[in-house]
Amino acid sequence: MRLAGAVVAVSIVALPACALLTGLISPPNAAPAEAAQKKAEKKKAAPKKGTPQPGRDVYANMPLAERVLIQYDLAWVGHFNGLINGEFNDRSIAAVKAFQKDNKFKETGVLAAPERAQLASQSKEKQDQVGWRMVDDKATGAQVGLPTKQAPNMSLVRSGTRWSAAQGQVQIETFRIRGPGTTLASVFEQQKKEPPNRKLAVNLIRNDFFILSGLQGLKKFYVRAEIRDLEVRGLTILYDQANEGIIDPVVVVMSSAFAPFPGSGLVAQIGPPPPRKVDYGTGIVVTSAGHILTDRQLTDGCNVIQVAGYGDADRMAEDAAAGLTLLRVHGAPTLAPAAIVHEGASGPDLTLVGIADPQAQGGARAASTASARLNGDAIEPSPQLGFSGAAAVDRQGRFFGMVALKSPVVASAGSIPLPQASVVSVQAIRRFLDARYVTPATGRTGAEAAKGSVVRVICVRR
Repeated sequence: MRLAGAVVAVSIVALPACALLTGLISPPNAAPAEAAQKKAEKKKAAPKKGTPQPGRDVYANMPLAERVLIQYDLAWVGHFNGLINGEFNDRSIAAVKAFQKDNKFKETGVLAAPERAQLASQSKEKQDQVGWRMVDDKATGAQVGLPTKQAPNMSLVRSGTRWSAAQGQVQIETFRIRGPGTTLASVFEQQKKEPPNRKLAVNLIRNDFFILSGLQGLKKFYVRAEIRDLEVRGLTILYDQANEGIIDPVVVVMSSAFAPFPGSGLVAQIGPPPPRKVDYGTGIVVTSAGHILTDRQLTDGCNVIQVAGYGDADRMAEDAAAGLTLLRVHGAPTLAPAAIVHEGASGPDLTLVGIADPQAQGGARAASTASARLNGDAIEPSPQLGFSGAAAVDRQGRFFGMVALKSPVVASAGSIPLPQASVVSVQAIRRFLDARYVTPATGRTGAEAAKGSVVRVICVRR
């Protein structure tokens, strides 16, 4: 099936495939009585002029980046479907209340700290389920957010790049059209007519962007395109209706995250940077047979995983909830397992044993230590890059757990702090290994012994 120069250029309006752009487009064939009823309900619900609105006041005093990320997380959990721009109007506050209701919190419209943490956790879980990551599309110059598990296959097409599922259940395609005489209106008319089996539910054009969505045969489609300097760049998303429960929320986020031109796309500017093409972390050797434990986030989206000095590693198992990945290398008799079977390890003072990023040590891969303190399940201060998957031992040198890094919540635009770190407990690790019938070997305790039981893990992404 042809994607007809698909486009979803980067404005930051987010709509699922057959969604409606509130305030701009009415539902097709909407009954007048229904429309009048909705108008009356909206008028009734609107606050009177001069009425205090504490929810809006709280968000007005919040950094723009945090407001954007709240909308972003609400979209991922299926409660927000609109423009991800950080403006907290009635629609955004209603989405917060819907999230609070679903999670049995008091419906205040303002997120308390535990509620915000739970929202972020649920959003991250949804992102992990679809393999969400931002990628640079070399064919068009755009930046695209992709559900890599739903569309793992990449190929070049005439005017862009296509990502798709094996049987075509999900297809995502970028394109660009440029040259003298190129106008947004001409591309808009072309996209409306090609392919000819498109049935439009939304067709919206403004000065610098357009949106199309509806049905294409038996599939849902969504197109967004934007123009700059006589060049149109866009994105088309095409997917089976059977997948709409998974893909509809993803389309909302993809539309806002899509950045067709440099400097466009508010989500792309404020959110965490995309994963590096080559990422470095630490692995903990757990058996002399070559089983190695590491941080699941480090291995997310890797096309090749290597253990420095031992070659390619096989991914044996992972647990997204626990944040663990089990690797294995073969033919490595010199590996020294860590002592992770001892009981009684205790915090809060810990020593982290890992291998720092090669940029931090002139290309070397020596193991090093760092002092840290446990605050809840968080580690303070966050360790340097490369310590994702590092071992944590207590004051007595007993194995306490594994360091897991997660993307930070950005506090303000233009500042990206070090990733936040937490500890996966030794109990969670042992449950994970037991479920895979992997028995950790015994070994010497202490930070110095742990240095000999950690290896550098290298993730290579496309």
